[in-house]
Amino acid sequence: MKKFSVVLAVAAAACGFVSCTAQSPKANLKTELDTLAYSIGMSNTQGLKDYMVQRLDVDTAYIDEFLKGVIEGANSADNKKQNAYYAGIQIGQQVGGQMFPSLNQQIFGADSTQTISKDNFLAGFVAGVLEDSKIMNLEVANNIAQEKMTKIQEKMMEEKYGANRKAGEDFLAQNAKKEGIQVLDGGVQYEVLTEGKGAIPTETSRVKVHYKGTLLDGTVFDSSYDRNEPSTFRADQVIKGWTIALTHMPVGSKWKVYIPQDQAYGSREAGQIQPYSMLTFEIELISIEE
Repeated sequence: MKKFSVVLAVAAAACGFVSCTAQSPKANLKTELDTLAYSIGMSNTQGLKDYMVQRLDVDTAYIDEFLKGVIEGANSADNKKQNAYYAGIQIGQQVGGQMFPSLNQQIFGADSTQTISKDNFLAGFVAGVLEDSKIMNLEVANNIAQEKMTKIQEKMMEEKYGANRKAGEDFLAQNAKKEGIQVLDGGVQYEVLTEGKGAIPTETSRVKVHYKGTLLDGTVFDSSYDRNEPSTFRADQVIKGWTIALTHMPVGSKWKVYIPQDQAYGSREAGQIQPYSMLTFEIELISIEE
């Protein structure tokens, strides 16, 4: 019966926002079947109020409106026109209460008060349902949405973390002038601390390494030395800068590797690593694993 209650609650939430005129039916328990029907009706409300409030965001101050919706919805279950309207109400509530706030948060960030136009959103929604392609078709809409969302997000990330990018670029420009610094593909820099004589891994080689990773300010964010346990992985299953370094590095080598942000995590945040952060690693290539 609990499952039935949940389904009933969803339908009721949709009806609760409709102007309803149905009167609440009165109990008339003349037979055992009447009593059975009444008891089943009551038992199906177990947990319903909590579900209404917590999952459907129904304000219990309007419980009468909710019940009007329940009664009207139950009595019009075979009315296709009203069912379509109730389904629209339900989808509309999800759009206004969940989807729209979530989209704004996704586009502008959790702390932003900016919002896209709900009217334009709904105009596009209606056009999509009606398959009206006068302004744009669905494929074009998908491409535009992705492109423009990405541009907005990149602009916001640049405003917030662009200083990390500049600091890294400035450091690497100066670092490249130092004696012993060599430059690989993608602007990855390294200096040899210990020269190895062994084989050089390919991208698909499994390697065993010790390493320590630091931020530009010297903060250590990860270290296999601290765990006293080397790490083993495929050379192409790490950030690009690591793969570039490892595939030039003979076994037995220990290098200090300077990785530009676009060869590291780029605009992504990873624990202590902020977006657009240049990273420095000490990497010791112990062996190539079979």
